[in-house]
Amino acid sequence: MDDIIKTMRISSAGMRVQGARLKVISENLANADSLAQDPNGKPYRRKLITFKNELDRATGLNKVEVDKIRPDTSDFGKRFDPNHPAADEDGYVLTPNVNSLIEMTDMREAQRSYEANLEVIKASKAMLSGAIDVLRR
Repeated sequence: MDDIIKTMRISSAGMRVQGARLKVISENLANADSLAQDPNGKPYRRKLITFKNELDRATGLNKVEVDKIRPDTSDFGKRFDPNHPAADEDGYVLTPNVNSLIEMTDMREAQRSYEANLEVIKASKAMLSGAIDVLRR
């Protein structure tokens, strides 16, 4: 039974990090059109999340944890819009470095990983319930 509980703890850690990943992706999508308001300003910069294995000393388990949430340093896009307040002297406005297609793909992957961990917890719960039923007899 101890192994079942450990499995549930590992899966719950996986669900937590995928939930954090979904929050970062949601923020990126929500700001995909956020432009600067003046020529010297910068638009929204995409955020990236990284993970690491962390030893939980209390349980002795290696669990996944959020390592960092950091800005994506890739180049901003440019759009010709000479009437925008953030346009440079040539009429170009910097646009966020968010690609909605990539974000949606990442979101789907994070969702599937979350669901896979949830299914492991459900299966573990069923096994634990079955073991308790056997012990009651």
